[in-house]
Amino acid sequence: MTNSYVNKYYITEVDLQPDSIYCHHAVMGEEFISEHDHRKGQFLYTEGGMVFLKTIEKSYFLPARHYIWIPPGVRHSIHPSSPEVIMRNLYFPTFDTDGDFFKQVGIYPVTDLLMELIMYTNRWNGNILPSDTINYTIAKSFKLLLPELSSSNLSLSLPYPKNVKLREMVAYLEEHIAELVSFKDLANRFHFSERTLARLFQKDLGMSFIQYYTILRMLTALKYLLNDKMSVQQVAARVGYSSLPTFSNTFYKIVGVRPSEYVKNKESII
Repeated sequence: MTNSYVNKYYITEVDLQPDSIYCHHAVMGEEFISEHDHRKGQFLYTEGGMVFLKTIEKSYFLPARHYIWIPPGVRHSIHPSSPEVIMRNLYFPTFDTDGDFFKQVGIYPVTDLLMELIMYTNRWNGNILPSDTINYTIAKSFKLLLPELSSSNLSLSLPYPKNVKLREMVAYLEEHIAELVSFKDLANRFHFSERTLARLFQKDLGMSFIQYYTILRMLTALKYLLNDKMSVQQVAARVGYSSLPTFSNTFYKIVGVRPSEYVKNKESII
C-alpha cells in the first residue's frame, strides 16, 4: 500500500501525454481537491472512508467497495470524509471501442475480480505508454472490462435544487433526517399545494419527492455506517426508519448490498 500523499500538481500531468494511461495511488492528505477536469476519463476507487464528488449538476457519494467513472471533460471537485482516505486513480484516453458506458458519470460496486485488478495496478505510477506493451495492454484491458464487471449504475447521487424554496425544503429534510417527514407535512410547512410541489420536484430535480427523500436517507445512512460505534439498527433509526427490515430492503435497492454486508465489506478494506 502506498504511503505517498497527493501531489496537487499530478493533476496537471494527467493529460501531458495524450496517448498514455496515467496511474496515481496516494493518501489524500488534505480536505479536498478543488474543481478541475481532464481530457482523459477517470476511474476512481477509494479506501479508508467515504468520498463526495461534486459536479456542476450533482453531488455524488462514493462509499466503500464502490468506484466512480468520470468521463472526459466533466468538471468536478473531490471531498473525502478524512485526509487519510486513499485514492486509486487510473486516467484513460478515449478508445475507438468506447461505448455509452464511458459517456456518463456512474458509481458501481467493486467485484472481487475488479478488486484484484485494482490491487494489481498498485505497482504502477505515472504514465503508462503504448511503447510499454505489456503494462499498457493490461491497463487498457482494465478499462475494456469495466462495462462487463459493472452491472448496475447505482443511484448514489442527488441533483442540486435550482429553486430557492426547494433548497430550503431540502435543507429542512436534511436537518430532520431522523424524523419521518411526509410529503403532505412538507407541502403544508412551506405553503405549497401537494400538486404544485410534486410538479416542482419533478421539474427542478427530475425525480419525485419520494425518490429524492429515499436516496437522501440512504446516503445519510451510508455516512452513519462509517461510524463503528453505531449499529445498523441505530443507523436505521437515525434516518427515520422504525422497521429494520424495511430499512435493509430499501438500502439494498439503492446501494446494491445489505447494510450488514456493507459494514462487513467496509471493515475488510479500510
